[in-house]
Amino acid sequence: MPRKVEDIRVDDAPSLDTLVRRMGAGGGFSAKGFADGVDLLVRILADREMTTFLSFPADLVATGTRGVLATLVREGFVDVVITTCGTLDHDLARAFEAYYHGSWDLNDEDLHRKHLHRLGNVVVPETHYGALIERKMHAILKRLWAHGTRALTTRDLAWAIGESIPRTARSSILRAAFDRKVPVIVPGITDGAVGSQLWLFGQDHKGLSLDLFSDEQALSDLVFAAKRSGAIVLGGGISKHHTIWWNQFRDGLDAALYLTTAVEWDGSLSGARTREAISWGKLKATARHVTVEGDVTVLLPLMVGAALERLRS
Repeated sequence: MPRKVEDIRVDDAPSLDTLVRRMGAGGGFSAKGFADGVDLLVRILADREMTTFLSFPADLVATGTRGVLATLVREGFVDVVITTCGTLDHDLARAFEAYYHGSWDLNDEDLHRKHLHRLGNVVVPETHYGALIERKMHAILKRLWAHGTRALTTRDLAWAIGESIPRTARSSILRAAFDRKVPVIVPGITDGAVGSQLWLFGQDHKGLSLDLFSDEQALSDLVFAAKRSGAIVLGGGISKHHTIWWNQFRDGLDAALYLTTAVEWDGSLSGARTREAISWGKLKATARHVTVEGDVTVLLPLMVGAALERLRS
């Protein structure tokens, strides 16, 4: 029997989870996909025997979405984070200084004269980013060097940064990862301010090196030990590809949730839907999978909020 389309009721001020269920019952367009995505997210978060990958690019960490990502790590819902170097940059910077509301239409030449950076519609004072990261990273690397560290994995580096962030910084992803001992893998580590500081420190400390093979071994160990594997993939880029790439070696993910604004008709990885990964063996043909189209900064807080409400009910 076909499922009947139901009108969405909002006049009773429903909870997040109730609203999501009603959107699913509404049966139409993006609302149904959004509700299906929440259903899958609940299944992934609830499956404590699943090795769960959380993948995202750094721009999200410059926004309030950072708090949602930190919650997933801090509450033990993910087993590994794969991200880009800017996540280390922004998480470290925001642990000590503020970023500010801006506008897409600000005058960028004027901002440059005032030593302000624009990241979308977020404004980052120059002194709250580059100079701060340089100062903090020099202290962290100096301490690691003094303790005999010569070869660094990105996991070691992320935890060292997390350890340096105050425990009171509840929205820090790296502090949460250090506290929970969740590995943070950054395959493109030199592409950011933290990566530049590694290079700069290495100019005067010639024995310093990056051990990226040990990061890959850690991913190999996670993948092959996994009873089941699932992925929450936000956006695209290198973090998305590294997540699905490694899971092909265990014949694919058992569950995958993608959130993206990218289109698939240009052939980009960022726009590729979950079904494309099946052809590569990166996602099992039997896997539960949903691609939700939309802005992560809008969707993720609503989806995680609804999922946690359902899990705690």
